[in-house]
Parts: sequence; C-alpha cells; structure tokens
Amino acid sequence: MIRRVHSRLENRRLDKLDLRITRWMAQYGVILLRVSLGVVFLWFGLLKFFPGASPAETLVGQTVATASGGLVPPSVSMPALALWECLIGIGLITGRAMRFTLFLLFAQMPGTILPVFLFPDLTFKSIPFILTLEGQYIVKNIVLVCAGIVIGATVRGGRLEAERSRV
Repeated sequence: MIRRVHSRLENRRLDKLDLRITRWMAQYGVILLRVSLGVVFLWFGLLKFFPGASPAETLVGQTVATASGGLVPPSVSMPALALWECLIGIGLITGRAMRFTLFLLFAQMPGTILPVFLFPDLTFKSIPFILTLEGQYIVKNIVLVCAGIVIGATVRGGRLEAERSRV
C-alpha cells in the first residue's frame, strides 16, 4: 500500500516535470529551430564568399554551370548563392520578412538536389543506397526543408502547444 502511494507521488512529480519541460519546448522550440536554421544558412552562405572555404564549392559551381547550359560560370554563381543563403540566414535569425525568407529557402532547395541527377557518380558510391560525403551533404537538406515547413506553419500565428486543447 505504501509503495503504491509513493509510486503515485513519484508519477505525479514526473508528470509535472514532464509537463513543464514540454511547455518549455512548445514555447521556445520553433524560435530555437528558426534561429539555428538561420545560423546554418548564414554560416554556409558566408563560406561561399571565400574561394576554397566551402566544401560544396566545386559541386555547386559544376551544378549551376551544367544546369544553365554553361551560361552561369562559378565566378558568378558562388557569390550569388552566398548572398542568397546569407539572406535566408539573416531572415531566419531576425524573424523578419519570413514569407520572403521562406520563399528563398524553398526556391533554393530544388537546386540543391540537382547534383544527385546531374552527377550521380559524385553523389553515390553505389546507387541508390551508399552516398558519398557530397551525397550526404545533399540528403541532409530534407531536414532543412522540414524545418522550413514547421517554421512556415507559424507565419500566420500557428504555434506548438504542450497539450491538446480541450474542445
């Protein structure tokens, strides 16, 4: 009997702690996601301003040149993409112009998958399962897109809630 009472008290304490933690996550999770995603975009974008600093530099240059039929050389595409990614990063970090920022993010993402189709020999060790480091760099963009979707759900006032609303 005493063990049951003690067990119920422990369960209530754990439940209260769990609820407190869940409420904190609901309150700050999207903000932290937005800012951390912004840091990633700003960081990757800044690297592209400095020749040789971005591990994606060669692949990006080849992809844009091939996709544009040779009309856009890497000397143009790298600074343009750097600026693009920095704008996304700054928008996410500041939380300003979110519709435009998310538009830039989602408009960029189809281009990031192109190397998988244009240069499968550079993105796969063995098609379709074993990715190269470049391929892994591309596949991680799935997480960035999903983070953008979650952030986008809050643009019109949507938010996370710690508990289901009682209707």
